[in-house]
Amino acid sequence: MNTQSPGRIDAADAALMPDTRLYINGAWVEGPSTFSVTNPANGKPFATVSHAGSEDAIKALDAAAKAQPQWASVAPRARAKLMHAAYRLMLEREEAFTKVMTLESGKPLTESRAEFLLSADFLLWFAEQSAHIHGSYSDSSNGGFRVVVKHQPIGPCLLITPWNFPLLMIVRKAGAALAAGCTTITKTAQETPLTGALFTQVLHDAGFPAGVANLLHTTSSSGVSEPLLKDKRLRKVSFTGSTRVGSLLMEQGARNILSCSMELGGDGPFIVLDDADIDLAVEQAIICKFRNAGQACVAANRIIVDSKVEAEFTEKFVAKVKALTVGDGMGAVDVGPMISAKQRDRLSETLKQLTDAGGTLLAGGHAVEGDGFFFEPTVVRYEGRNAVMCSNELFAPIATIFAIDGPEAALAFANESDFGLASYVFTKNLSRALTFGEKLEFGMVGINRGIMADPKAPFGGTKASGVGREAGQDGIYEFMEAKYMAVTVDEALI
Repeated sequence: MNTQSPGRIDAADAALMPDTRLYINGAWVEGPSTFSVTNPANGKPFATVSHAGSEDAIKALDAAAKAQPQWASVAPRARAKLMHAAYRLMLEREEAFTKVMTLESGKPLTESRAEFLLSADFLLWFAEQSAHIHGSYSDSSNGGFRVVVKHQPIGPCLLITPWNFPLLMIVRKAGAALAAGCTTITKTAQETPLTGALFTQVLHDAGFPAGVANLLHTTSSSGVSEPLLKDKRLRKVSFTGSTRVGSLLMEQGARNILSCSMELGGDGPFIVLDDADIDLAVEQAIICKFRNAGQACVAANRIIVDSKVEAEFTEKFVAKVKALTVGDGMGAVDVGPMISAKQRDRLSETLKQLTDAGGTLLAGGHAVEGDGFFFEPTVVRYEGRNAVMCSNELFAPIATIFAIDGPEAALAFANESDFGLASYVFTKNLSRALTFGEKLEFGMVGINRGIMADPKAPFGGTKASGVGREAGQDGIYEFMEAKYMAVTVDEALI
Protein backbone atom coordinates (compact mmCIF):
# COMPACT_ATOMS: atom_id res chain seq x y z
CA MET A 1 0.00 0.00 0.00
CA ASN A 2 1.22 3.48 -0.89
CA THR A 3 0.17 6.67 0.89
CA GLN A 4 0.13 10.35 0.04
CA SER A 5 0.01 13.17 2.55
CA PRO A 6 -3.29 15.06 2.80
CA GLY A 7 -3.39 18.64 1.65
CA ARG A 8 -5.37 21.70 2.66
CA ILE A 9 -7.99 23.85 0.98
CA ASP A 10 -6.47 26.71 -1.04
CA ALA A 11 -7.81 30.04 -2.23
CA ALA A 12 -8.89 28.67 -5.60
CA ASP A 13 -10.93 25.91 -3.96
CA ALA A 14 -12.42 28.39 -1.49
CA ALA A 15 -13.77 30.40 -4.43
CA LEU A 16 -15.83 27.37 -5.47
CA MET A 17 -17.71 27.17 -2.19
CA PRO A 18 -21.52 27.55 -2.40
CA ASP A 19 -23.82 29.61 -0.21
CA THR A 20 -23.73 27.98 3.21
CA ARG A 21 -27.13 29.14 4.46
CA LEU A 22 -30.47 27.34 4.37
CA TYR A 23 -32.61 27.66 1.26
CA ILE A 24 -36.29 28.23 2.02
CA ASN A 25 -39.01 29.62 -0.23
CA GLY A 26 -36.61 30.73 -2.94
CA ALA A 27 -34.12 32.56 -0.71
CA TRP A 28 -30.94 31.80 1.22
CA VAL A 29 -31.59 32.42 4.91
CA GLU A 30 -29.57 32.15 8.10
CA GLY A 31 -30.32 29.36 10.56
CA PRO A 32 -30.40 29.84 14.35
CA SER A 33 -26.84 28.52 14.66
CA THR A 34 -24.00 27.02 12.62
CA PHE A 35 -21.82 23.93 12.48
CA SER A 36 -18.51 23.06 10.84
CA VAL A 37 -17.78 20.84 7.87
CA THR A 38 -14.58 18.79 8.17
CA ASN A 39 -12.23 17.63 5.43
CA PRO A 40 -11.73 13.92 6.24
CA ALA A 41 -8.36 13.99 4.46
CA ASN A 42 -6.84 16.17 7.17
CA GLY A 43 -9.41 16.20 9.96
CA LYS A 44 -9.73 19.99 9.86
CA PRO A 45 -12.86 22.16 9.46
CA PHE A 46 -12.91 24.11 6.21
CA ALA A 47 -16.45 25.54 6.07
CA THR A 48 -19.28 26.63 8.35
CA VAL A 49 -22.94 26.15 7.41
CA SER A 50 -26.27 27.16 8.89
CA HIS A 51 -27.91 24.74 11.29
CA ALA A 52 -31.66 24.25 10.78
CA GLY A 53 -34.03 23.81 13.70
CA SER A 54 -37.59 22.52 13.85
CA GLU A 55 -38.97 25.98 13.07
CA ASP A 56 -36.93 26.12 9.89
CA ALA A 57 -38.26 22.72 8.90
CA ILE A 58 -41.84 23.89 9.27
CA LYS A 59 -41.07 27.08 7.33
CA ALA A 60 -39.73 24.91 4.51
CA LEU A 61 -42.88 22.79 4.58
CA ASP A 62 -45.01 25.95 4.62
CA ALA A 63 -43.25 27.04 1.43
CA ALA A 64 -43.46 23.61 -0.21
CA ALA A 65 -47.15 23.19 0.62
CA LYS A 66 -47.99 26.66 -0.68
CA ALA A 67 -46.07 26.10 -3.93
CA GLN A 68 -47.42 22.58 -4.52
CA PRO A 69 -50.71 23.35 -6.33
CA GLN A 70 -49.13 25.73 -8.82
CA TRP A 71 -46.08 23.51 -9.41
CA ALA A 72 -48.32 20.48 -10.01
CA SER A 73 -50.25 22.47 -12.64
CA VAL A 74 -47.13 23.43 -14.61
CA ALA A 75 -47.15 21.70 -17.97
CA PRO A 76 -44.74 18.74 -18.22
CA ARG A 77 -42.78 20.38 -21.03
CA ALA A 78 -42.41 23.55 -18.96
CA ARG A 79 -41.05 21.53 -16.02
CA ALA A 80 -38.72 19.76 -18.43
CA LYS A 81 -37.47 23.09 -19.77
CA LEU A 82 -36.45 24.14 -16.25
CA MET A 83 -34.73 20.82 -15.66
CA HIS A 84 -32.84 21.07 -18.94
CA ALA A 85 -31.68 24.54 -17.89
CA ALA A 86 -30.48 23.08 -14.57
CA TYR A 87 -28.69 20.29 -16.45
CA ARG A 88 -26.78 22.79 -18.57
CA LEU A 89 -25.80 24.81 -15.51
CA MET A 90 -24.57 21.65 -13.79
CA LEU A 91 -22.27 20.89 -16.69
CA GLU A 92 -20.85 24.41 -16.54
CA ARG A 93 -20.05 23.98 -12.84
CA GLU A 94 -18.37 20.59 -12.96
CA GLU A 95 -15.17 21.80 -11.29
CA ALA A 96 -17.03 23.22 -8.30
CA PHE A 97 -19.08 20.06 -7.84
CA THR A 98 -16.15 17.67 -8.09
CA LYS A 99 -13.79 19.61 -5.85
CA VAL A 100 -16.38 20.35 -3.19
CA MET A 101 -17.45 16.70 -3.16
CA THR A 102 -13.87 15.61 -2.64
CA LEU A 103 -13.22 18.20 0.06
CA GLU A 104 -16.20 17.19 2.18
CA SER A 105 -16.47 13.44 1.46
CA GLY A 106 -12.82 12.56 0.90
CA LYS A 107 -13.39 10.49 -2.24
CA PRO A 108 -10.75 10.85 -4.97
CA LEU A 109 -11.37 13.46 -7.65
CA THR A 110 -11.72 10.72 -10.27
CA GLU A 111 -14.63 9.25 -8.30
CA SER A 112 -16.18 12.67 -7.73
CA ARG A 113 -16.06 13.34 -11.47
CA ALA A 114 -17.67 9.99 -12.19
CA GLU A 115 -20.42 10.71 -9.65
CA PHE A 116 -20.93 14.18 -11.13
CA LEU A 117 -21.33 12.87 -14.68
CA LEU A 118 -23.70 10.11 -13.59
CA SER A 119 -25.73 12.61 -11.56
CA ALA A 120 -26.01 14.92 -14.56
CA ASP A 121 -27.23 11.96 -16.62
CA PHE A 122 -29.90 11.27 -14.01
CA LEU A 123 -31.09 14.88 -14.13
CA LEU A 124 -31.28 14.70 -17.92
CA TRP A 125 -33.16 11.39 -17.71
CA PHE A 126 -35.84 12.83 -15.44
CA ALA A 127 -36.11 15.96 -17.56
CA GLU A 128 -36.90 13.69 -20.50
CA GLN A 129 -39.26 11.53 -18.43
CA SER A 130 -41.40 14.44 -17.24
CA ALA A 131 -43.28 14.60 -20.54
CA HIS A 132 -43.73 10.82 -20.74
CA ILE A 133 -46.00 10.15 -17.78
CA HIS A 134 -48.73 7.93 -19.13
CA GLY A 135 -52.22 7.05 -18.01
CA SER A 136 -54.78 4.71 -19.56
CA TYR A 137 -58.29 4.62 -21.01
CA SER A 138 -60.21 1.37 -21.36
CA ASP A 139 -63.57 -0.34 -21.10
CA SER A 140 -64.62 -1.63 -17.70
CA SER A 141 -64.38 -5.39 -17.31
CA ASN A 142 -68.10 -5.98 -17.87
CA GLY A 143 -68.74 -2.96 -20.07
CA GLY A 144 -71.10 -0.11 -19.39
CA PHE A 145 -68.54 2.52 -18.41
CA ARG A 146 -64.96 3.57 -19.05
CA VAL A 147 -61.90 3.19 -16.84
CA VAL A 148 -59.70 6.30 -16.94
CA VAL A 149 -56.42 6.32 -15.00
CA LYS A 150 -54.08 9.26 -14.69
CA HIS A 151 -51.06 9.90 -12.46
CA GLN A 152 -50.89 12.95 -10.24
CA PRO A 153 -48.06 14.37 -8.08
CA ILE A 154 -48.15 12.92 -4.59
CA GLY A 155 -47.41 16.28 -2.94
CA PRO A 156 -44.65 17.80 -0.79
CA CYS A 157 -41.74 15.38 -0.30
CA LEU A 158 -39.00 15.09 2.30
CA LEU A 159 -35.74 13.86 0.75
CA ILE A 160 -33.10 12.65 3.19
CA THR A 161 -29.72 12.11 1.54
CA PRO A 162 -26.54 10.35 2.76
CA TRP A 163 -22.94 11.52 2.85
CA ASN A 164 -21.34 8.79 0.75
CA PHE A 165 -22.85 9.90 -2.59
CA PRO A 166 -23.92 13.45 -1.77
CA LEU A 167 -24.74 14.56 -5.33
CA LEU A 168 -26.06 11.37 -6.88
CA MET A 169 -28.58 10.80 -4.11
CA ILE A 170 -30.03 14.31 -4.16
CA VAL A 171 -30.32 14.34 -7.95
CA ARG A 172 -31.84 10.86 -8.13
CA LYS A 173 -34.49 11.81 -5.58
CA ALA A 174 -35.11 15.49 -6.40
CA GLY A 175 -34.94 14.88 -10.15
CA ALA A 176 -37.78 12.36 -9.99
CA ALA A 177 -39.85 14.38 -7.52
CA LEU A 178 -39.55 17.66 -9.43
CA ALA A 179 -40.25 16.00 -12.77
CA ALA A 180 -43.37 14.42 -11.27
CA GLY A 181 -44.63 17.81 -10.15
CA CYS A 182 -43.82 17.53 -6.45
CA THR A 183 -42.25 20.19 -4.25
CA THR A 184 -39.29 19.11 -2.15
CA ILE A 185 -37.50 19.61 1.14
CA THR A 186 -34.02 18.13 1.09
CA LYS A 187 -32.17 17.39 4.30
CA THR A 188 -28.48 16.93 3.60
CA ALA A 189 -26.10 14.78 5.60
CA GLN A 190 -24.21 16.86 8.15
CA GLU A 191 -20.88 15.63 6.75
CA THR A 192 -21.62 16.75 3.18
CA PRO A 193 -24.00 19.73 3.08
CA LEU A 194 -22.06 21.76 0.52
CA THR A 195 -22.71 19.49 -2.46
CA GLY A 196 -26.43 19.75 -1.80
CA ALA A 197 -26.09 23.52 -1.65
CA LEU A 198 -24.37 23.58 -5.04
CA PHE A 199 -27.21 21.59 -6.59
CA THR A 200 -29.85 23.78 -4.97
CA GLN A 201 -28.08 26.85 -6.33
CA VAL A 202 -28.31 25.30 -9.78
CA LEU A 203 -32.08 24.87 -9.40
CA HIS A 204 -32.39 28.47 -8.17
CA ASP A 205 -30.35 29.86 -11.06
CA ALA A 206 -32.29 27.73 -13.56
CA GLY A 207 -35.46 29.53 -12.48
CA PHE A 208 -37.36 27.04 -10.35
CA PRO A 209 -40.20 28.90 -8.56
CA ALA A 210 -39.93 29.82 -4.90
CA GLY A 211 -40.96 27.05 -2.55
CA VAL A 212 -40.50 24.23 -5.07
CA ALA A 213 -37.07 23.18 -3.81
CA ASN A 214 -36.01 23.79 -0.21
CA LEU A 215 -32.75 22.84 1.53
CA LEU A 216 -31.99 22.17 5.19
CA HIS A 217 -28.68 21.41 6.92
CA THR A 218 -28.53 20.06 10.45
CA THR A 219 -26.56 17.94 12.89
CA SER A 220 -29.83 16.80 14.47
CA SER A 221 -31.71 14.81 11.85
CA SER A 222 -34.58 14.00 14.17
CA GLY A 223 -34.99 17.69 15.03
CA VAL A 224 -35.87 18.32 11.38
CA SER A 225 -37.54 15.08 10.32
CA GLU A 226 -39.84 14.48 13.29
CA PRO A 227 -41.87 17.71 13.01
CA LEU A 228 -42.16 17.21 9.26
CA LEU A 229 -43.29 13.59 9.57
CA LYS A 230 -45.95 14.63 12.08
CA ASP A 231 -47.37 17.24 9.70
CA LYS A 232 -50.15 15.93 7.44
CA ARG A 233 -49.14 18.28 4.65
CA LEU A 234 -46.07 16.15 4.00
CA ARG A 235 -47.04 13.32 1.68
CA LYS A 236 -43.81 11.39 1.07
CA VAL A 237 -40.40 10.66 2.51
CA SER A 238 -37.55 9.28 0.42
CA PHE A 239 -34.54 8.15 2.45
CA THR A 240 -31.16 6.61 1.73
CA GLY A 241 -29.22 5.34 4.73
CA SER A 242 -29.13 2.64 7.34
CA THR A 243 -31.87 0.05 7.81
CA ARG A 244 -32.18 1.08 11.45
CA VAL A 245 -32.95 4.71 10.63
CA GLY A 246 -35.13 3.77 7.67
CA SER A 247 -37.24 1.54 9.89
CA LEU A 248 -37.64 4.38 12.39
CA LEU A 249 -38.72 6.81 9.68
CA MET A 250 -41.28 4.34 8.36
CA GLU A 251 -42.63 3.89 11.87
CA GLN A 252 -42.93 7.65 12.36
CA GLY A 253 -44.46 8.12 8.92
CA ALA A 254 -47.05 5.43 9.57
CA ARG A 255 -48.98 7.83 11.81
CA ASN A 256 -50.02 9.79 8.72
CA ILE A 257 -49.92 6.79 6.35
CA LEU A 258 -47.01 8.50 4.61
CA SER A 259 -45.71 7.15 1.33
CA CYS A 260 -42.14 5.89 1.86
CA SER A 261 -39.27 5.05 -0.46
CA MET A 262 -36.33 3.49 1.36
CA GLU A 263 -32.89 2.60 0.01
CA LEU A 264 -31.23 0.96 3.00
CA GLY A 265 -28.37 -1.33 4.01
CA GLY A 266 -26.60 -3.82 1.77
CA ASP A 267 -24.61 -7.04 2.00
CA GLY A 268 -23.43 -7.41 -1.58
CA PRO A 269 -22.32 -10.98 -2.38
CA PHE A 270 -19.72 -10.95 -5.16
CA ILE A 271 -19.78 -14.48 -6.58
CA VAL A 272 -16.97 -15.85 -8.74
CA LEU A 273 -17.88 -19.22 -10.26
CA ASP A 274 -15.36 -21.78 -11.45
CA ASP A 275 -15.67 -20.77 -15.13
CA ALA A 276 -15.28 -17.03 -14.55
CA ASP A 277 -12.75 -14.77 -16.26
CA ILE A 278 -10.53 -14.40 -13.19
CA ASP A 279 -8.68 -11.28 -14.34
CA LEU A 280 -12.00 -9.54 -15.07
CA ALA A 281 -13.43 -10.65 -11.72
CA VAL A 282 -10.38 -9.32 -9.86
CA GLU A 283 -10.49 -5.99 -11.68
CA GLN A 284 -14.20 -5.53 -11.00
CA ALA A 285 -13.91 -6.69 -7.39
CA ILE A 286 -11.30 -4.00 -6.70
CA ILE A 287 -13.64 -1.33 -8.07
CA CYS A 288 -16.73 -2.75 -6.39
CA LYS A 289 -15.05 -3.10 -3.00
CA PHE A 290 -12.75 -0.10 -2.68
CA ARG A 291 -14.69 2.64 -4.51
CA ASN A 292 -15.35 5.41 -1.98
CA ALA A 293 -13.14 3.52 0.50
CA GLY A 294 -15.74 0.77 0.64
CA GLN A 295 -18.36 3.21 1.95
CA ALA A 296 -21.14 2.22 -0.43
CA CYS A 297 -24.33 0.25 0.16
CA VAL A 298 -23.74 -1.65 -3.10
CA ALA A 299 -20.10 -2.53 -2.30
CA ALA A 300 -18.87 -6.11 -2.52
CA ASN A 301 -19.40 -7.16 1.08
CA ARG A 302 -18.71 -10.89 0.76
CA ILE A 303 -16.49 -12.11 -2.06
CA ILE A 304 -17.59 -15.71 -2.57
CA VAL A 305 -15.19 -17.66 -4.80
CA ASP A 306 -15.41 -21.24 -6.01
CA SER A 307 -12.66 -23.29 -4.36
CA LYS A 308 -11.37 -24.41 -7.78
CA VAL A 309 -10.29 -20.88 -8.68
CA GLU A 310 -10.07 -19.22 -5.28
CA ALA A 311 -6.28 -19.49 -4.95
CA GLU A 312 -5.70 -17.76 -8.30
CA PHE A 313 -8.31 -15.10 -7.60
CA THR A 314 -6.99 -14.36 -4.10
CA GLU A 315 -3.37 -14.13 -5.20
CA LYS A 316 -4.18 -11.64 -7.96
CA PHE A 317 -6.67 -9.70 -5.83
CA VAL A 318 -4.29 -9.27 -2.88
CA ALA A 319 -1.50 -8.11 -5.19
CA LYS A 320 -3.74 -5.38 -6.59
CA VAL A 321 -4.94 -4.38 -3.12
CA LYS A 322 -1.36 -3.93 -1.91
CA ALA A 323 -0.68 -1.65 -4.89
CA LEU A 324 -3.55 0.72 -4.15
CA THR A 325 -2.56 4.28 -3.31
CA VAL A 326 -4.19 5.83 -0.24
CA GLY A 327 -4.32 9.56 0.40
CA ASP A 328 -6.01 12.92 -0.05
CA GLY A 329 -8.52 12.67 -2.87
CA MET A 330 -7.25 15.93 -4.34
CA GLY A 331 -4.18 13.99 -5.46
CA ALA A 332 -3.73 11.02 -7.79
CA VAL A 333 -4.87 8.32 -5.36
CA ASP A 334 -7.03 5.20 -5.50
CA VAL A 335 -8.56 5.23 -2.01
CA GLY A 336 -9.49 8.22 0.12
CA PRO A 337 -10.23 8.46 3.84
CA MET A 338 -13.12 7.22 5.92
CA ILE A 339 -15.70 9.93 6.44
CA SER A 340 -14.86 10.53 10.12
CA ALA A 341 -12.56 9.56 12.96
CA LYS A 342 -15.43 7.59 14.49
CA GLN A 343 -15.88 5.52 11.34
CA ARG A 344 -12.15 4.89 11.06
CA ASP A 345 -11.71 3.97 14.73
CA ARG A 346 -14.49 1.36 14.69
CA LEU A 347 -12.57 -0.67 12.11
CA SER A 348 -10.00 -1.99 14.59
CA GLU A 349 -12.80 -3.72 16.48
CA THR A 350 -14.42 -4.83 13.23
CA LEU A 351 -11.18 -6.43 12.10
CA LYS A 352 -10.77 -8.17 15.45
CA GLN A 353 -14.25 -9.66 15.08
CA LEU A 354 -13.38 -10.92 11.61
CA THR A 355 -10.12 -12.57 12.64
CA ASP A 356 -11.57 -13.95 15.89
CA ALA A 357 -14.18 -15.69 13.73
CA GLY A 358 -11.43 -17.54 11.85
CA GLY A 359 -10.42 -15.08 9.18
CA THR A 360 -6.82 -14.83 8.02
CA LEU A 361 -5.43 -11.34 7.44
CA LEU A 362 -3.75 -11.18 4.02
CA ALA A 363 -3.23 -7.44 3.55
CA GLY A 364 -3.61 -4.15 5.43
CA GLY A 365 -5.30 -4.15 8.79
CA HIS A 366 -4.23 -0.82 10.29
CA ALA A 367 -5.23 2.82 10.46
CA VAL A 368 -2.81 5.08 8.60
CA GLU A 369 -0.81 7.31 10.93
CA GLY A 370 -0.92 11.07 10.50
CA ASP A 371 -3.63 13.56 9.62
CA GLY A 372 -6.94 12.44 8.22
CA PHE A 373 -9.12 9.38 8.73
CA PHE A 374 -7.35 6.81 6.58
CA PHE A 375 -7.41 3.02 6.88
CA GLU A 376 -5.34 0.59 4.86
CA PRO A 377 -7.12 -1.43 2.16
CA THR A 378 -7.51 -4.76 3.91
CA VAL A 379 -8.17 -8.38 2.91
CA VAL A 380 -9.40 -11.17 5.19
CA ARG A 381 -9.81 -14.75 3.91
CA TYR A 382 -12.03 -17.57 5.18
CA GLU A 383 -11.84 -21.27 4.42
CA GLY A 384 -15.50 -21.95 3.72
CA ARG A 385 -18.63 -20.02 4.66
CA ASN A 386 -18.71 -18.04 7.89
CA ALA A 387 -21.75 -16.51 9.57
CA VAL A 388 -19.76 -13.55 10.92
CA MET A 389 -20.34 -11.69 7.66
CA CYS A 390 -24.00 -12.56 7.02
CA SER A 391 -26.12 -9.41 7.38
CA ASN A 392 -23.02 -7.52 8.54
CA GLU A 393 -22.41 -4.52 6.29
CA LEU A 394 -18.74 -3.53 6.57
CA PHE A 395 -18.96 -0.10 4.90
CA ALA A 396 -15.17 0.06 4.92
CA PRO A 397 -12.09 -0.74 2.79
CA ILE A 398 -12.08 -4.29 4.14
CA ALA A 399 -12.58 -7.16 1.70
CA THR A 400 -13.60 -10.63 2.90
CA ILE A 401 -12.99 -13.66 0.67
CA PHE A 402 -14.73 -17.01 1.18
CA ALA A 403 -13.62 -20.24 -0.51
CA ILE A 404 -16.84 -22.15 -1.30
CA ASP A 405 -17.31 -25.57 -2.90
CA GLY A 406 -19.65 -25.40 -5.87
CA PRO A 407 -22.37 -23.09 -7.21
CA GLU A 408 -25.18 -24.44 -5.01
CA ALA A 409 -23.23 -23.66 -1.85
CA ALA A 410 -22.29 -20.24 -3.22
CA LEU A 411 -25.92 -19.41 -3.95
CA ALA A 412 -27.11 -20.58 -0.53
CA PHE A 413 -24.41 -18.56 1.24
CA ALA A 414 -25.17 -15.46 -0.86
CA ASN A 415 -28.85 -15.57 0.07
CA GLU A 416 -28.12 -16.12 3.77
CA SER A 417 -28.64 -12.46 4.59
CA ASP A 418 -31.31 -10.11 5.91
CA PHE A 419 -30.35 -7.69 3.15
CA GLY A 420 -31.18 -7.83 -0.53
CA LEU A 421 -29.77 -4.80 -2.37
CA ALA A 422 -26.96 -5.50 -4.84
CA SER A 423 -25.29 -8.77 -5.83
CA TYR A 424 -22.75 -9.80 -8.45
CA VAL A 425 -22.07 -12.98 -10.48
CA PHE A 426 -19.05 -13.78 -12.63
CA THR A 427 -19.29 -16.63 -15.14
CA LYS A 428 -18.72 -17.11 -18.86
CA ASN A 429 -21.93 -19.14 -19.21
CA LEU A 430 -24.93 -16.92 -20.00
CA SER A 431 -27.50 -19.54 -18.98
CA ARG A 432 -25.71 -20.02 -15.69
CA ALA A 433 -25.57 -16.27 -15.14
CA LEU A 434 -29.28 -15.76 -15.75
CA THR A 435 -30.25 -18.75 -13.62
CA PHE A 436 -28.08 -17.46 -10.77
CA GLY A 437 -29.44 -13.96 -11.20
CA GLU A 438 -33.04 -15.12 -10.96
CA LYS A 439 -32.37 -17.14 -7.80
CA LEU A 440 -30.43 -14.44 -5.96
CA GLU A 441 -32.72 -12.74 -3.43
CA PHE A 442 -31.50 -9.26 -4.31
CA GLY A 443 -33.08 -6.34 -6.12
CA MET A 444 -30.08 -5.89 -8.44
CA VAL A 445 -27.63 -8.32 -10.01
CA GLY A 446 -24.46 -7.31 -11.82
CA ILE A 447 -23.37 -10.00 -14.28
CA ASN A 448 -19.65 -9.82 -15.06
CA ARG A 449 -19.53 -6.22 -13.85
CA GLY A 450 -19.11 -4.52 -10.49
CA ILE A 451 -20.74 -1.16 -11.30
CA MET A 452 -24.31 -1.07 -12.58
CA ALA A 453 -25.93 2.29 -11.75
CA ASP A 454 -27.71 3.77 -14.76
CA PRO A 455 -30.58 6.27 -15.12
CA LYS A 456 -32.56 3.73 -17.13
CA ALA A 457 -32.28 1.03 -14.45
CA PRO A 458 -34.54 0.65 -11.39
CA PHE A 459 -32.35 0.99 -8.29
CA GLY A 460 -33.53 -0.66 -5.08
CA GLY A 461 -33.57 -3.78 -2.96
CA THR A 462 -35.61 -6.45 -1.24
CA LYS A 463 -35.95 -7.58 2.38
CA ALA A 464 -34.23 -5.20 4.83
CA SER A 465 -32.63 -3.27 1.99
CA GLY A 466 -35.64 -1.14 1.33
CA VAL A 467 -38.93 -0.35 -0.33
CA GLY A 468 -39.50 1.10 -3.80
CA ARG A 469 -37.24 1.85 -6.74
CA GLU A 470 -35.34 4.92 -7.85
CA ALA A 471 -34.82 5.83 -11.54
CA GLY A 472 -35.68 3.54 -14.43
CA GLN A 473 -39.05 3.65 -16.14
CA ASP A 474 -40.88 3.50 -12.80
CA GLY A 475 -38.78 5.90 -10.69
CA ILE A 476 -40.90 8.96 -11.43
CA TYR A 477 -44.07 7.09 -10.46
CA GLU A 478 -42.71 6.68 -6.91
CA PHE A 479 -43.62 10.36 -6.54
CA MET A 480 -47.08 10.07 -8.08
CA GLU A 481 -50.41 8.50 -7.23
CA ALA A 482 -52.71 6.79 -9.69
CA LYS A 483 -56.17 8.33 -9.87
CA TYR A 484 -58.95 6.17 -11.28
CA MET A 485 -62.07 7.77 -12.72
CA ALA A 486 -65.10 5.66 -13.65
CA VAL A 487 -66.90 7.44 -16.49
CA THR A 488 -70.40 6.54 -17.54
CA VAL A 489 -70.82 6.72 -21.30
CA ASP A 490 -74.22 6.68 -22.99
CA GLU A 491 -73.45 4.82 -26.20
CA ALA A 492 -77.07 5.20 -27.33
CA LEU A 493 -76.37 8.81 -28.23
CA ILE A 494 -74.63 7.70 -31.42
